[in-house]
Amino acid sequence: MWVLRAAVRPVLRLSRVGRGLPAPRAAAPSCPVRALAAAGHRGPGNLEGLWGGGRGLRADDGRSRAEDDEEEPEDADENAEEELLQGEPLLPAGTQRVCLVHPDVKWGPGKPQMTRPEWQVAEATALVHTLDGWSVVQTMVVSTKSPDRKLVFGKGNFQHLTEKIRGSPDITCIFLNVERMAAPTKKELEAAWGVEVFDRFTVVLHIFRCNARTKEARLQVALAEIPLHRSNLKQDVAHLHRGPGSRYIMGSGESFMQVQQRLLREKEAKIRKALDRLRKKRHLLRQQRMRQEFPVVSVVGYTNCGKTTLIKALTGDAAIQPRDQLFATLDVTAHAGALPSRMTVLYVDTIGFLSQLPHGLIESFSATLEDVAHSDLIMHVRDVSHPEAELQKRSVLSTLHSLQLPARLLDSMVEVHNKVDLVPGYSPTEPNAVPVSALLGHGLRELKAELNAAVLKATGRQILTLRVRLAGAQLSWLYKEATVQDVDVIPEDGAADVTVIISDSAYGKFRKLFPG
Repeated sequence: MWVLRAAVRPVLRLSRVGRGLPAPRAAAPSCPVRALAAAGHRGPGNLEGLWGGGRGLRADDGRSRAEDDEEEPEDADENAEEELLQGEPLLPAGTQRVCLVHPDVKWGPGKPQMTRPEWQVAEATALVHTLDGWSVVQTMVVSTKSPDRKLVFGKGNFQHLTEKIRGSPDITCIFLNVERMAAPTKKELEAAWGVEVFDRFTVVLHIFRCNARTKEARLQVALAEIPLHRSNLKQDVAHLHRGPGSRYIMGSGESFMQVQQRLLREKEAKIRKALDRLRKKRHLLRQQRMRQEFPVVSVVGYTNCGKTTLIKALTGDAAIQPRDQLFATLDVTAHAGALPSRMTVLYVDTIGFLSQLPHGLIESFSATLEDVAHSDLIMHVRDVSHPEAELQKRSVLSTLHSLQLPARLLDSMVEVHNKVDLVPGYSPTEPNAVPVSALLGHGLRELKAELNAAVLKATGRQILTLRVRLAGAQLSWLYKEATVQDVDVIPEDGAADVTVIISDSAYGKFRKLFPG
């Protein structure tokens, strides 16, 4: 099998060379992205063991000894999974001067959610600038009636566009702001324009690959790449068959196309199997959190809306380093914070959403988004300074509904209007929306109060005043299993009135352990 792999693997590089385009460098480049680190104050202590010993650990980091004992041999799995993560670079390395071409669809089913082309162009520009060394040197907005045609644009517009691109030697590649290009379309456009052309799917997928840190995120990116490899397969193999020689591998009875298709199927199956193993570990971690009964608040929002900055402001966790870029968060992380009632909650930072986010990426990251479905509360963070804030909201809600979340989560969602410092005199029009500035700390007290009430309601916790004996173990048990708010000692009775926030299950245990 390794001989076949070695024979077939170079085929993936043939299409670039055959078209007269520069071949990718031999070594896969690293994926640096621009990051703006924000400093902060250190918060309270860690929750040991919950996420592998730290608040800021990723969801698949850290395991109990019992879990390790039950695992399959680590070395074999590690090596096999690392092999699955190997792949050709999706975008060329080094400095790139990009021409952004935006098809402006005036009407019809191809018209995107964002109605104004300038905001679509701004978002596409932000995607390009997320990549280190990439810059947009020209922007062209070209009208089209049907962007799904082979050359995207009508004959006249396409000819004019081609002349402008050919007459601009400073352009090194084209970012065509469409969700996906068919392989024949990509081939025709690159032949006409003389430079490589990339679509939204490829650029976003490359950013995902750059920002994926944990093994689970990297495997999910590798799974999302499979359709891209399949779409390029026919074109690559067709170029290979132009040369002399047999189309079949000697003695195997399989053509190069069949071998490549089989290898892709095998790779996809192995990736899904590896993700399933990690999903089981994630399930064990969720069970551990449930046993400790810490409420979980999933923080969702459009990419770059300030989710991570808000979590840092709510928890005081200095280890959190927000980055001013799209899709800075791909790995699910959990951070502990205290509410006004002294109740500890876990804020789960999730992947940001995007308008026209390719469906394949949503499917690949569905395992990560499972944590949202198992949370007690969803906090939807919005950037109200963005001109298309309402459309961003609709995009996020549409994605959440597509995940088939429980109705109780969608109905109880807390909406946070972030970045109000950029909108002078801002006042929310939506009922129950909480305006904040995560960067400046404005509105955090009101937000914590709203979260406190919502968590109590969502988890069925109640505030009780219990009389306990000072000489017994009742008080220490309450400190361990509930949130103690106040202790009023009555010396003459050798007792105390203890005000606690306690779950129904914990209260049931208390009554069973300490009857009377």
